[in-house]
Amino acid sequence: MEWTGACYADTPTTEVRVWIDAPPDMVWAVVSDIELMPGMSEELRSVEWLDGAAGPAVGARFVGRSEHEAFGAWETTSHVIECEARSVLAWAVEDPARPSAVWRFRLRPRDGGTELSQWMQLGPGRSGLSAAIDRMPEKEQKIVFVRMREFERAMTHTLAQIKQRAEA
Repeated sequence: MEWTGACYADTPTTEVRVWIDAPPDMVWAVVSDIELMPGMSEELRSVEWLDGAAGPAVGARFVGRSEHEAFGAWETTSHVIECEARSVLAWAVEDPARPSAVWRFRLRPRDGGTELSQWMQLGPGRSGLSAAIDRMPEKEQKIVFVRMREFERAMTHTLAQIKQRAEA
C-alpha cells in the first residue's frame, strides 16, 4: 500500500481547541506563563526567558529543553513573533525567518468563557525530524504523519491542563 500524506516541505499544520469556563484574563495568565508549560507537556522539560525578559513580548526569546524517546534530548531557542494580551501568543523555533516550527495560542471570548486553540506548523527550517527523514527518505510522509499525530495528542493534553488550571 502506498503511503500518502504531507511531506516536511509542505509545512504541515495541526490545531486543537477547547472551551474553558473562565474569562480570557484567567486563561491568558496560564498561557503566557511559559515556565508552567513543562508541567503540562510530556516532552518539554524546562523553559527559561533569555536576555532579561520576564514575560512574553514580540522579540523576546526563550530557551526550551525537550526530550523524546525516539529523538533524545535537545534544546531550542524560540522567538516571540506575536503577542497580544488575552488574544494571541506565538513563537518561532530557532530562526524566525525560517523556523523549524511555529506555535500559536489564540484566545477568543465565547459563551461566557474562552475558546482556546493551539496551532502549530512544522518547518520550513530543519528540525530534529529532518535527520530521521534524511536517514529514511522513502518513509518521509509516514514520519511526518506520525510526528504530527504526536503533536496533536500532546496539544490536546496541554489544552486540558490549561483548562484545568484556568477553571480552578
